[in-house]
Amino acid sequence: MNQSPLTRGYLIAFVATALWSTTAIFIGYLNVHLQAPPLALAFWRDVIVTGALGVMLAAFARSSLHLGRQNVRLFVVYGFALALFHGLWIVSVSLNGAAVATVLAYSAPAFTALADWRWWGERLGPLKSGAVLLSIAGCALISGAYNLAVWRLNPLGIIVGLVPGVMFAAYNVLGKIAVERNVNPWTATLYSFAFSAAFLLLVQRPATFWMFHSLEGREVALGWGMILLLAIGPTLSGYGLYTVSLKYLSITTANLISTLEPAMTATWAFIFLGERLTTLQFWGGGLILIGVLLLRLSDRAPGVAG
Repeated sequence: MNQSPLTRGYLIAFVATALWSTTAIFIGYLNVHLQAPPLALAFWRDVIVTGALGVMLAAFARSSLHLGRQNVRLFVVYGFALALFHGLWIVSVSLNGAAVATVLAYSAPAFTALADWRWWGERLGPLKSGAVLLSIAGCALISGAYNLAVWRLNPLGIIVGLVPGVMFAAYNVLGKIAVERNVNPWTATLYSFAFSAAFLLLVQRPATFWMFHSLEGREVALGWGMILLLAIGPTLSGYGLYTVSLKYLSITTANLISTLEPAMTATWAFIFLGERLTTLQFWGGGLILIGVLLLRLSDRAPGVAG
C-alpha cells in the first residue's frame, strides 16, 4: 500500500511519540525507587544512546558516522539545546512542581510555530492555531495544572520552566536544518546526543560515576538495566524516529503530534501500573486528539489558511 509522504510522516511521528511516552514510567521508577540523581540519569542516558547508536551505525552503516566539518558548529548548538532541555526540565519540576513544569514545557509548539513562520514561511492559520491551543489546554488537564493552587508566584520558576519549551522548539529547528543539509536522521541523533552528553558532563558530580552506591548488588543491576532499556528503547528509538519524521513534516506539525505524549503516558500508567485516569485526564487527551485532527485537516487542505 502506497503512502503519501505526509501520511508517512504522521505515522513515524506518532510511533516516536508512543515510544517517548514510556520515558516517564522508567524515570519515575528510577528516581523514586532507586534514588537515581536526575542530572546523572540524564547524562548516562545520553552516553548510552551515543554509544549504542555509534556501534549500530559502525556495524551497519559506517558512512553514516561521517558528520562533515561544515556541520560541526550546527551540532554543537544542537547538542547544547538538547542538554538544556533535559537538564532544565528537571530544575523546572523542582521549582514549579510537575504539573506546571509539564504545561510550561509543552509551550514548545507555540515557539516552534513562530520559528516555522519566521524561517520556513509556514502560515499558522486558524486550524493550526486551534491545534496549538487545544494541545496546551489538554496538557493542562492531564497534568493537573488547571488547579490554580499548583501555580506558585515564582517568576524565576516560570522563566526557567519556559526554557525547556524554547529548547525543544530549538531542537526541532536544528533537526530540520540538519535534514535540509541531507544529514542522515540517525547521524543527527548520534551527534546531538554526543554533544549533549559532553555538555551534561560539565555539571556532574563525582557521585555520578557510581550512581547506585547506596544500593545492593541486585538493585544496582536493576538500576543499570532500566537505564539501558530507557536509553535504547524510548530515548534512542523515539528521538531517532522523530528526527526521521522531520523529513516529511513541518516542525510545527511534528511538534504538535508530540504533545500526545502526556496522554499516552497516562494510558501506559493505567495499563502497566494500574493508575486510574481521571475524567479530566480523559478530556485532556481528547482535546489533544482533536488538535491533531485539526492539524491533519489543515495539512490536507492547502487552499485553507490552516
